[in-house]
Amino acid sequence: MTPNEQAVRSIKALMYVYAECVDLARFDELGELFSHGVLTSTSAADPDDGMSGDDVAAFYRATNKVHADGTLRTRHVASNVIVEVADDGQTAIARSYFAVHQATEALALQPIVAGRYHDDFALVDGQWRFACRLVIVEQIGDMREHLTFDLSLGDVRYADHVEPG
Repeated sequence: MTPNEQAVRSIKALMYVYAECVDLARFDELGELFSHGVLTSTSAADPDDGMSGDDVAAFYRATNKVHADGTLRTRHVASNVIVEVADDGQTAIARSYFAVHQATEALALQPIVAGRYHDDFALVDGQWRFACRLVIVEQIGDMREHLTFDLSLGDVRYADHVEPG
C-alpha cells in the first residue's frame, strides 16, 4: 500500500470514528477528535467560529438527547467520501455526504437530517487528525428525539447551550 493509500484509509477511518462517537454518545472521545482542530456548521451563528476539544464534548453532551440505552438511537452514515492528500503528505481535504437515521420509542426509523461534510486534516505526530470539519446541514426532518434545540432555526450559539465553565 502506498503512503497516499494509507493516508486515505486512515482519514476515512477517522471520519467513521466521528460517527461512531456521536451515535454511541461517547462525547469525551468526540472532543478528543477535535483536540487539534475545529468543528463548525452552517447552522452556527458564525460558521467561522468553531469549537475545539472539550467544548465539542460539552456542546454535544448539552444538546444531544441520550436515550435509556445510553445512545442517541441514531446512525450517522457517511458516503461519497472523496479524499485528496496534499503532495507533501502532511495535510488532506475531504468531502462527503451524511444522513442520520433515528428510531426511538416515539419515532419510527427514519432519516432525520442530511447534508455534507467538508473536512481538513493534518498529520500530527504521525496520526491523521481533524484540522477543521464544516457540517453543512441541507435537509432537516423530525429532530425532536435527537436534539434539545430546533436545528431548522439556524443561528446556533455554543453559549446558549453550555454553562460557562
